[in-house]
Amino acid sequence: MKIYAAPMEGVTGYVYRNAHRHHFRGIDTYYTPFLTPKKGKGWTSREKNDIAPEHNQGIRVVPQILTNQAEDFVRMAEKLADCGYEEVNLNLGCPSGTVVAKGKGCGFLADRDRLWRFFEYVFDHMEKGIQVSVKTRLGKDSPEEIVPLMEIYNQFPLTEVIVHARIHKDFYKRPVNWDAFRKAFLLCRHPVCYNGDIFTAEDFRRFQEAFPEVDRVMLGRGLIANPQLAELLTEGGQPDKARWKAFHDEVCRGYEEIMSGERNVLFKMKELWSYMLPAFEDGEKPGKKLKKAVRLSEYKVIADTLFQHEISF
Repeated sequence: MKIYAAPMEGVTGYVYRNAHRHHFRGIDTYYTPFLTPKKGKGWTSREKNDIAPEHNQGIRVVPQILTNQAEDFVRMAEKLADCGYEEVNLNLGCPSGTVVAKGKGCGFLADRDRLWRFFEYVFDHMEKGIQVSVKTRLGKDSPEEIVPLMEIYNQFPLTEVIVHARIHKDFYKRPVNWDAFRKAFLLCRHPVCYNGDIFTAEDFRRFQEAFPEVDRVMLGRGLIANPQLAELLTEGGQPDKARWKAFHDEVCRGYEEIMSGERNVLFKMKELWSYMLPAFEDGEKPGKKLKKAVRLSEYKVIADTLFQHEISF
């Protein structure tokens, strides 16, 4: 079973990826938060740092691109090939209202004629041999859209199709649609990866029982909430609180080194805790104090207190 780490804007940048790889096993590939091509402009400083080869040593990383312009996709993909990347991923799944309103991410799925022309241009003009995969939802408005979408994907030499088993309006809260995912898996001529609501070993077991033929999954919010999740799924065992703390501390130090001002570091770390906190038994009271912390020294004392609590999944 291959296990991938999903991209999450503002969370899974290179500081997080390196710390995670250092302390936990089980992830085969990490996907970057999406890169957005801009006409006449190069990388932003954030994007440049996130994809810099020196910041991703010893980690298999696939950059994700968010665009509905084929020329921009090709231009950015070839720049990434020059940086040594062998694969790029097209984001066809982001459900953000601002993204969808621009016809990008999940919004691009609504215009299938244009999507077909996009892929036609990409594969006619890509010169540097970089592979292309997609991360898609089942559709924008209906899970039945996955049928014509797969007809498009099947016409092009995609490396892989990662399917998040929801449509746009489901965002991340409504139940995943395994029936529609099954249809996607059976129709697709490419390797298919499943994404959606694997938070525990029990979730993973149920998925494997339902889809024994699927040999790859992508972990998103479940992995952010439990950074040891991939390892526990593949090897078993129990949460290792000492490694969780070492991971947390390395992430915090990494942000301190690259960010100016305590406020920015605190914002990043509090965002991480918004996912991790429910794993800590009786963590609600110190969690509230942590959210109110205004100094990094205060935050670190509270975080140390939280790591004295038991971790439970």
